[in-house]
Amino acid sequence: MDNHYLDNSATTRVCKEAADAAYSMMRENYGNPSSLHQMGIRAEEAVEEARQIIADSLSVQAKNIYFTSGGTEANNTVLFGAAEALKRRGNRIIVSAVEHSSVYESAKRLGELGYDVQFAPVDVNGIVDIDALKELLTDKTILVSVMTVNNETGSIQPIERIAKLVHKFSPEALFHTDAVQAYGKMTLKPKKLGVDLMSVSAHKIHGAKGCGALYIRDGARILPLLYGGEQQHKLRPGTESAPLIAAFGAATAAAFSDLSRNADQIQELNAYTLDQLRAIDGMIINSPAYALPYIINISVAGIRSETMLHHLEKEFDVYVSSSSACAKGKRSYVLEAMGLSDDRIDSSLRISFSKYNTKDDIDALIKGLESGLATLQRR
Repeated sequence: MDNHYLDNSATTRVCKEAADAAYSMMRENYGNPSSLHQMGIRAEEAVEEARQIIADSLSVQAKNIYFTSGGTEANNTVLFGAAEALKRRGNRIIVSAVEHSSVYESAKRLGELGYDVQFAPVDVNGIVDIDALKELLTDKTILVSVMTVNNETGSIQPIERIAKLVHKFSPEALFHTDAVQAYGKMTLKPKKLGVDLMSVSAHKIHGAKGCGALYIRDGARILPLLYGGEQQHKLRPGTESAPLIAAFGAATAAAFSDLSRNADQIQELNAYTLDQLRAIDGMIINSPAYALPYIINISVAGIRSETMLHHLEKEFDVYVSSSSACAKGKRSYVLEAMGLSDDRIDSSLRISFSKYNTKDDIDALIKGLESGLATLQRR
């Protein structure tokens, strides 16, 4: 490819396996999975095969996997579904201050609806303050949501430790983790982690946009957001998007077959990138040292994010983000919660890798940053 795409936390290039699976479902195996004739049965078999692949990737049973339109729908289903199902037990909902907007904004809306919503603070590395979280947990807590990997900085939360804390001090509460940025990049086993609900998404692992999944452990009760069909035990009714689901299954199979090799490749690319960045005067690394290597957040001192971003694209065909793609250019509340200065926040950029990236992409990025520092007007 001619461009240097380093915005893989926003979305990824669809892999051949996923594209082929989607095409086959659209052109050949195009029956409705709910239809009782043979074409419907074959489509249903393809959906269930994908469900099993995703379940196996998490070491859970297929019956605990529910397909959604993506991570945002999965997260909304958890927050609103749990709040409605458990409101007789209590009304406290706790989310971290650095959650993806689909959790963060849902929590704010629940606060407007009368729920006692608390945002757990984080330290300078974006990690949840365990002592502060402990103080927030009460017998009225019904849901806690903390993401596995932050989508802007790559910070990895101690999910297993948080889960134990939640189940000890709020045993009636459900614990959810948004694992969208972690899935396909690190080993995730919800049962071992103590997670009741987990959200994942296809288009972050070279699947198609418009498909995600939600793991729900046995006995964890949430109510649906949608009504009108028998599909997926009525929790997520409506005709399944068989092409996207099949593509998700294919992308998952491809990602997990090379999980270790991809991780090694990305770790090497991450180290190379950090070495090059640290050699540039005025460059600040915002991601912690132990962040997921797929994501590096930086600040280019004195140059606004959007200015540098467009310089990289126009002059060097390099594509990065100024923050989460869902933020649409708004100032990062994640970096604010970490206590970063206004200048660092306003000049921040996110670099994110995939298995398709090479050192050539990084070399182009470094040339672009150096050029920008030399030619762009400082604020």
